[in-house]
Amino acid sequence: MNITIIGDGGWGTAIGLLLHSYGHRVTLWGPFAEYLDEIRASRENSRYLPGIALPDDLRWIADPAGAVAGAEAVVLAVPSKFYSSVCASFAGLITTPGTLVVSLTKGLCEKTHRRMSEIARSTLGLDTIAVLSGPSHAEEVARGIPTAVVAAADDEAIAQRAQQLFNGPLFRVYTSTDTLGVEIGGAVKNVIAIAVGASDGLGFGDNTRAALITRGLAEITRFGIALGARPETFSGLSGVGDLIVTCTSRHSRNHAVGERLGRGENIEAILGSMKMVAEGVWNARAIHSLAQTHGVEMPITDAVHAVCYESFSARTAVETLMARDMKPEV
Repeated sequence: MNITIIGDGGWGTAIGLLLHSYGHRVTLWGPFAEYLDEIRASRENSRYLPGIALPDDLRWIADPAGAVAGAEAVVLAVPSKFYSSVCASFAGLITTPGTLVVSLTKGLCEKTHRRMSEIARSTLGLDTIAVLSGPSHAEEVARGIPTAVVAAADDEAIAQRAQQLFNGPLFRVYTSTDTLGVEIGGAVKNVIAIAVGASDGLGFGDNTRAALITRGLAEITRFGIALGARPETFSGLSGVGDLIVTCTSRHSRNHAVGERLGRGENIEAILGSMKMVAEGVWNARAIHSLAQTHGVEMPITDAVHAVCYESFSARTAVETLMARDMKPEV
C-alpha cells in the first residue's frame, strides 16, 4: 500500500519504519523542508529518534498535497497542540476513495477540548477514522521490541482495517469500538505521569508511586465514564497499560517533566529546554477544565494543573493531596 505518515517526530518515524518493514511504500510529511533534507542525507532522525538507521526508500516531503497524493492510508502523528492546524493544511487533499485515516496522537484540543479523532473527522471530512493507542514508546517500537496496542473506531470494520494494517510479528493489535474511552485513557495518563515523576523528583518511593498510579487509574476511569466511555476500556492496553508504561519508563517525557518539577525547576524553563513534546502539560489544562464542566473529581489532575499553571510547588501539591478528606476507596 501507499501509506503517508503526517508527522516527522519520533512516533511518526517509528510507525513509518514498522509499516515499511511490512513492505508498504511509506511517505513521511514534516513541516520543515530543511530538516527533512538533513534526515535524507544522514538517514537518521537525529532530533526525534536518534540512533536508529533509516532505510533509503523512506520518502520525506514537506508539501502537504504531494505527501498524500495517492495515499491509501494516512497516519496522523503530530502533537495535540498542533493537530488542528496540521489537519487544516490537509483538508480536501485526501481524495482516494475509502482512504483509512489512523490517529496516533494522545490528547485533547487545548481550546475546544475535542478529541483528536473528532478533529480529524470534521476537518478532513472523512468517516474512515480510527485511533491507535496503548503502551508503545517510539524508541522501543523502532528497535523491534514486542509491543501490544489497541485500534479503536466506532465502526468495528474500520477498527479491523487498522488492525490488519498495523499488526505484525512484533506489534500485536487488538480492536475496540470504544473510541472515546481509548482516547481519554491516552490523554489523561500523561497528566498522571507528571504527578508520578514529581513524586520521584521529590525523592519519594515505591509506595507513593503505586498510590498515584492506582488512584490515577480511578481518576481516569471516573472521568471517562462521565463522558460516556465504557469502564472496562480502562482496564485494557489504552488505560492501565499505557498508564503503567508512561509513569515508569525512562522514555517517558511526561515523567521526566514531573521529575524536574519535583526537583524545583520552573515549568517554562523545563519546556524551553525540551526538543520533544510532553503532552501532559498542555492536556492538564484541558482535562482540568473539562472535569470541572462535568463535575468530576480529579484531585491528581488538579494538583498537576496547580503546579504547571498556578505556581504551586510539587511539595505543596503533595501535601494538599494527602490532606484531603477521608473517604472509602470505592
